[in-house]
Amino acid sequence: MRSDQVRLNNGMTIPIIGMGTYSFENDINTTENAVQTALKSFFRILHLSSEKSNTMIQFLQMGYTHFDTAQIYGSEPALGNALGKAISNGFIEREDLFVTSKLWGSHHHDPVSALKQTLKRLGMEYLDMYLVHWPVRLKPWANHPLPEEEDFEKLDMETTWAGMEKCLEIGLCKGIGVSNMSCKKIENLLDFASVPPAVNQVEMHPMWRQKKLRDFCKDHRIHVSAYSAIGGPGNFWGSTAVVEDPIIQSIALKHKATPAQVALKWGISKGASVIVKSFNEKRLKENIGALDLNLEENDFLEIEKMEEKKIMRGDFYVNQTTSPYKTIQDLWDDEI
Repeated sequence: MRSDQVRLNNGMTIPIIGMGTYSFENDINTTENAVQTALKSFFRILHLSSEKSNTMIQFLQMGYTHFDTAQIYGSEPALGNALGKAISNGFIEREDLFVTSKLWGSHHHDPVSALKQTLKRLGMEYLDMYLVHWPVRLKPWANHPLPEEEDFEKLDMETTWAGMEKCLEIGLCKGIGVSNMSCKKIENLLDFASVPPAVNQVEMHPMWRQKKLRDFCKDHRIHVSAYSAIGGPGNFWGSTAVVEDPIIQSIALKHKATPAQVALKWGISKGASVIVKSFNEKRLKENIGALDLNLEENDFLEIEKMEEKKIMRGDFYVNQTTSPYKTIQDLWDDEI
């Protein structure tokens, strides 16, 4: 197994740095344009004539083979087009990629149909990893990232997980997992799951260190994948607080690294894979450079002094009438 990969409980390996493709609804066109136009120079090297080259080719050239998307992101078609072009041009084989997507709450009633639609949008025959995006079930028409009060339905994770297991059984994906799940919610899931989740993708960075959850997942051989691994700057809900923190900046200065590299290497050092989004060539190269950074024991001790604060709280999943979560503590089972 390569040093830049981690083995999962199902025998698969996952690259420890992944490229995030989240795009808020109003930014989809910007994302697709970035995917299509940023790497024409590499196509010239390959003597290809296409004027609609894809930045994903560049990500692959830099060493990115792990890509994270979701139905609700709106980025599945752009990602699929880019990776499909890379495969058809012989730049990479499908089996060398690790592609993750996620089941949105409006499709909890039928994960198989939802995954078939995701695969159609991606132009792929299978996913490497399919995750339950949130422990929230919504009405079938609630296909927007911020659900309204009338959009909620009663959560039935046992039925949802049975559908996820069916996706695995019929070969639509190679692995299944969860996202935004607390220790208690995973413990409940394990009570009825025939196949345990391979991954729990959660917010994790030096300002939200998730020690309790990491320890729990380690005990149950569930891999933690960190989204917002540098705090999600640039996203509508994200923050620059992590990369602007004086402790992170001081460590970066000491090692002649970027604050983002420090945050990413911290997550990797804790055994997580890290998902980070950027369409900027310079930052993409810097982010993958986190693999070469060596943090010292004192660096980790300094990071432990940082005040913890969750950035993606999920307040929009909490209400007093229709949601299963009446308070933010209900959603996270007091892990916030």
